[in-house]
Amino acid sequence: MDEAGSCASGGGFRPGVDSLDEPPNSRIFLVISKYTPESVLRERFSPFGEIQDIWVVRDKHTKESKGIAFVKFARSSQACRAMEEMHGRCLGPNDTKPIKVFIAQSRSSGSHRDVEDEELTRIFVMIPKSYTEEDLREKFKVYGDIEYCSIIKNKVTGESKGLGYVRYLKPSQAAQAIENCDRSFRAILAEPKNKASESSEQDYYSNMRQETLGHEPRVNMFPFEQQPEFSNFDKNDNRGQEAISKRLSVVSRVPFTEEQLFSVFDIVPGLEYCEVQRDPYSNYGHGVVQYFNVASAIYAKYKLHGFQYPPGNRIGVSFIDDGSNATDLLRKMATQMVAAQLASMVWNNPSQQQFLQFGGSSGSQLPQIQTDVVLPSCKKKAPPETPVKERLFIVFNPHPLPLDVLEDIFCRFGNLIEVYLVSGKNVGYAKYADRLSANDAISTLHGKILNGVRLKVMLADSPREESNKRQRTY
Repeated sequence: MDEAGSCASGGGFRPGVDSLDEPPNSRIFLVISKYTPESVLRERFSPFGEIQDIWVVRDKHTKESKGIAFVKFARSSQACRAMEEMHGRCLGPNDTKPIKVFIAQSRSSGSHRDVEDEELTRIFVMIPKSYTEEDLREKFKVYGDIEYCSIIKNKVTGESKGLGYVRYLKPSQAAQAIENCDRSFRAILAEPKNKASESSEQDYYSNMRQETLGHEPRVNMFPFEQQPEFSNFDKNDNRGQEAISKRLSVVSRVPFTEEQLFSVFDIVPGLEYCEVQRDPYSNYGHGVVQYFNVASAIYAKYKLHGFQYPPGNRIGVSFIDDGSNATDLLRKMATQMVAAQLASMVWNNPSQQQFLQFGGSSGSQLPQIQTDVVLPSCKKKAPPETPVKERLFIVFNPHPLPLDVLEDIFCRFGNLIEVYLVSGKNVGYAKYADRLSANDAISTLHGKILNGVRLKVMLADSPREESNKRQRTY
């Protein structure tokens, strides 16, 4: 179902896309008659609370209603009560077909199934360890009819862990409890039993308890501790035995999009691609991230594992064993780091260029290039007097590559006239006698990492246009 095709004619407050699911479960999904106007929806659903917006989904071409609508309330309890009282009812005296009302699924989940009652009636709370089940019931019965209460206890000692569940008969009652109970209970909707183990929520709240008490949480205390992707982050693990690769597995309690995944992991230079994987049996977010080199992957793993995104939700990052030899990968990483350091030294002190030769002292040797890019073989340069058909603009991060390395790289696409650096800037230019060669260089090198330096390669503006522009250094 394409919510983007929905529209609303009413005025007033309209939430942005990012706030459609704030607070959670505050939108209802309606199956109605194609002839039901928005005014009738507003009239019938206003008694349940503050309506922030109404979307009637329409055909993109004919603009006719598809018989589907969404109503966004200000509070979850209002949406739940509207669902409970309006599901199966007729909207007007002339309507013979009952409408269907469900709590709308979160947009970020990638699924449009209806939220089940079990997801809406059971809450998970943090309580004093002295609480009994009777104490828990007494505290939460003011919000509605309770089906059962349970306290999580240590299996060995039988002592309370300070965590419990309360199951209500109606979703609106559970929502009222979450909205109105004391904040010290940290109440949230519990994961359904068939979706996640209770130990996952226990670890989540154990971590929150430590943070509340002012202690530094252990790195392995967050919702995914019991999942296989996180078993290698245990406090007693031996990281020397951990598989190392350029590919990372990312798990989050909150679903995420590819754009969100990219925005987090692109912080570390060298990101090649990312992909979100949907798990039909859970609402967790799963993704795969791959870097061009193992150094970036290692840095991303240990910097972003446990990172809170969004705030309050810790993501888990682990290596995906792709069968690569860890020793070879580490050796390659070390070579890349040394090459980058040498290139940086040459750039900062050009007088040392004559002493720096990769692989020996002979100045005639070709420079060594460390990269995952498949480069063509070297080709002869075009004569200096050849007319320039295309110029490329090159951006280096974190520093420029030496000229001999640049020339060796860009001449491989043929018809290279000249490559040069802009003094004091992390940019340079390459001149080609043929547009096809220039385009091949862009498609092969743009966004790639060579000798530890990330390149951006794009068509340059004409010299006349550039003279009127501020120099690009991004």
